[in-house]
Amino acid sequence: MPQLRLLPRRVWAALLSQLLRPPCASSPGAVHCHSQGTRDLSPQQMVVREKILDLVVSCFKRHGAKGLDTPAFELKEVLTEKYGDDSGLIYDLKDQGGELLSLRYDLTVPFARYLAMNKLKKMKRYHVGKVWRRESPTVVQGRYREFCQCDFDIAGQFDPMIPDAECLKIMCEILSGLQLGDFLIKVNDRRIMDGMFAVCGVPESKFRAIGSSIDKLDKMSWKDVRHEMVTTKGLAPEVADHIGDYVQCHGGVTLVEQMFQDPRLSQNKQALEGLEDLKLLFEYLTLFGISEKISFDLSLARGLDYYTGVIYEAILLQSPAQAGEEPLSMGSVAAGGRYDGLVGMFDPKGHNVPCVGLSIGVERIFSIVEQRMKTSGESVRTTETQVFVATPQKNFLQERLKLIAELWDAGIKAEMLYKNNPKLLTQLHYCENTGIPLVVIIGEQELKEGVIKLRSVASREEVAIKRENLVAEIQKRLSEA
Repeated sequence: MPQLRLLPRRVWAALLSQLLRPPCASSPGAVHCHSQGTRDLSPQQMVVREKILDLVVSCFKRHGAKGLDTPAFELKEVLTEKYGDDSGLIYDLKDQGGELLSLRYDLTVPFARYLAMNKLKKMKRYHVGKVWRRESPTVVQGRYREFCQCDFDIAGQFDPMIPDAECLKIMCEILSGLQLGDFLIKVNDRRIMDGMFAVCGVPESKFRAIGSSIDKLDKMSWKDVRHEMVTTKGLAPEVADHIGDYVQCHGGVTLVEQMFQDPRLSQNKQALEGLEDLKLLFEYLTLFGISEKISFDLSLARGLDYYTGVIYEAILLQSPAQAGEEPLSMGSVAAGGRYDGLVGMFDPKGHNVPCVGLSIGVERIFSIVEQRMKTSGESVRTTETQVFVATPQKNFLQERLKLIAELWDAGIKAEMLYKNNPKLLTQLHYCENTGIPLVVIIGEQELKEGVIKLRSVASREEVAIKRENLVAEIQKRLSEA
C-alpha cells in the first residue's frame, strides 16, 4: 500500500483559502461584488427612483422648503448619544490623523448641527441624501446598510401644532401622489408615552429602554414584547401589564378625549400637555381634510432618543382578504416627529431651536413600486431621447453631425449611431427598441431638395419638411404628444 504523504502547512493553507473564499472574492478574472447591504441601480431602476424623488421633492418645494446638503461624514462626537439603542449601528471611519469621524446615520442630526453652527433660529428645509447604518440588511423589506433618505423639517418658534399638522399633510400628499394604495399614519406624543410609563410605575431610568421595546410592537406580538421588558430589561410583571392596557389602544380624536378622562393618565402633567397638543393637532388635521388617515396609537414609540413631542409613522395597508378583517400593515414608509432639544446639544450656550420634521422611506417605497412593476410586466424607457438622426446612405456622417448639433442647440434630446455608415434598418430598429418617437432622415435626395424626412416610429409615416422649419415642426409634435 503506498504511503500517504502529508502536505506542507503552507499548501494546506492555500487550499483552505481557495475552498473558503467567497464567490465574490477578488482574483484575476473574478467578478467584483459590492458590499453586503448595498446595491447598484440599473438604468431601469434609476428611472423609477428619479420619478419617486421628483414627486417627493416637488411636494417639499410646494410647501416652501429650501434645499440643503451636509457632508457624508461628521465628527463622531456629533452623532454619539443621539440615537439611543441604535447608536451601535453608526459606521465609524478609521482614524485618519487625529479626527474621529463617522458616516451620517440620518439627516436630522446634521441639520441640527448646521442650525447651531450657523446660529439660525428659523428654517424650512428639505434634504435628499445617502445615510449609512450597520444593521442586518433584509433586502426583501427594502432595508439596506446604505440608503437614501428624503427629509423635510421646519425649525423655529411657532404657535403649537401648526407646523406639525403641515408635516402630516405633506406625508398624505406624497403617499397619495405615489398611488401606493391605502395608508394610515399613526400618531403619539413622547410626553404621553413618558406620562404613561410614570403612572404605570416604570422607573425613569428605564423610560427609553422600555420605549425601544414598545417600538417593536409592529414586528412582535405583545406577549413577546412583554417577555423582553420583564426578562431582558428587568421590569416588574404587573408594571408590564399596566403598560399593556394602554399600548393596545388606538383610535381617533375620541380616544384623545377618552385619555383626558383616564383616572391615572389625567393625573400626569406631562401626559396632559401631550394630550392638549394632540387635541389641537386633530383640529388642524380636520381642517386639512386628512383626519381620517390619522390614528392616535399609544403603542407608537419611535426608537430615536431625540424626539420630545408629537411622533408619527405612516404604514401601507394591504387590503384584507375577507370583508370585516383588520387591514394588514406592510411596514413603515414615512416617519418623523418633534425634536425641540436637539439643536441645543450643539449650541455652546445650550440655546434651543424647536424643530419638527418627517422622513420619507424612499427605499421601502422603491422596493414596493419595483415589485409591482415586475408583477404587472410594466417596462420603462431608460432614456428621454426624442429624435434620432438617421441616414439611408454612406458618407453622410458630416451632415448627420451638423443636423444633430442643430437639434441639441434647440434643446431637443437627440441621438445618432456612432458609425460612419450605419444600415438604415439598424438605425430604425434602435429607435423601436429604445422607444424614441421621431426619426429625422437625411440623404442625397433630401440634401438636393433642401428638406428633411420626419418619420413617426409608431405609425411609420414619413413627411418631408423644409430644413429651416424642421426644429419648429419637431417642437410642435413633441408638445402634442
